[in-house]
Amino acid sequence: MKPCDLSSDVMFEILSRMPLKMLRRCRLLSRECNSLTYESRFMRLHCQRTNTIAGYFIQTSKKSRGYSTFCSIDNPGVDSDQLTLDFLPENVHIRATADQGLMFCESQRSQNRHYVCKPSTRQWETIPNPNPRYFTCKTAMLVIGSDPLRFKLVRVSDPEPKDPELESEYSEPERDNYRRYPCEVFDSEIWAWKQLNDVMLSYDEFFDLGYAISAYGGLHWLTSTGDKKNILSFYEDKESWESVSLPESFCHRDHCYHVNLAEYEGKLALIHQRPEIPLLELWIMKDYYGKLWSKKHTVNLAAFCKENGFYSAYTLYNADMIFMQGYYTAIFYNFKNGQFDRLRLPSAHMFSESAFFFQTDYEPIILRQPREKLSMPHCYSALIFMLFSLFVPLLISFTLGI
Repeated sequence: MKPCDLSSDVMFEILSRMPLKMLRRCRLLSRECNSLTYESRFMRLHCQRTNTIAGYFIQTSKKSRGYSTFCSIDNPGVDSDQLTLDFLPENVHIRATADQGLMFCESQRSQNRHYVCKPSTRQWETIPNPNPRYFTCKTAMLVIGSDPLRFKLVRVSDPEPKDPELESEYSEPERDNYRRYPCEVFDSEIWAWKQLNDVMLSYDEFFDLGYAISAYGGLHWLTSTGDKKNILSFYEDKESWESVSLPESFCHRDHCYHVNLAEYEGKLALIHQRPEIPLLELWIMKDYYGKLWSKKHTVNLAAFCKENGFYSAYTLYNADMIFMQGYYTAIFYNFKNGQFDRLRLPSAHMFSESAFFFQTDYEPIILRQPREKLSMPHCYSALIFMLFSLFVPLLISFTLGI
């Protein structure tokens, strides 16, 4: 066995036993470590060795009620009834998921309440409601730190407020060529929402239906402008927005409508599925700062489509697999060897609306950090100040003979 092979085998054995939180840090060690942890065989073995769960929460709405089901190929022993949201005080819609098994949910009542939870440990907290004047357009969640836990929620609202009387705010002449999307950020460190500057998009640009992808320390959405698509990125550290163009070949009308945004080994990726021929292309942003795209894989789906019919490629499960949704089914398709796993979904999911990637362990966490207690030095300072405030007036009175 060559030394490099031995090194890879040893690395595989070590990393496959790492706790999930530590594994994410190990991905920063090298490109080899990072790529290894996204392989199909690694993910399955890691789930078995570390009691980790990986899969998708499938969500469907019927008569204004949300139904969610967890499905996985790497945790065959985990029944969908074991990982549910029935521990929350009411029925909810899933709005976003994030690292460390976190989930953001919204109640289904008219007086909406919002929850952040960890389904594997059945822990939850209520968070304050965002600005009630607007309808939510997009929501995303991002973990900033793990010890202690810190996360942020980003809410982008529709340009039109719920109250028609507020529409006059949007009639300023200098804004006539743009739509203003109100933006708020919830920070778990202060447990409150903060209003940011509005997101300005041209009148012919709209958000696509997909949810945000987390990569490069930011959140990324697809937008459409006529025959063209862009990526709108939000960076939480600077609280700024940036528009990124897709590859030049995606600017044509016949390419535009069958593109999904995904994550590939921590990088931004595009899944392009051609409807006229059973062909799929996977593009990777190999240089984010230079905004350089590279075609990574071209996948012939002829044999798969002949056996299963046409399925829409929803997103990437890992570096080898595409997650697809169909009629009462979810499919994990390995595009490198052509094999796939088909999972039957409950009757509520005839046509699924969304699928949220979910990877978690069973370690309890503190969702809301307690407020820091006053330290001893601060206590002494406060005591001295209080005594000083009491005795100085008495000393002055005694000196003046009052």
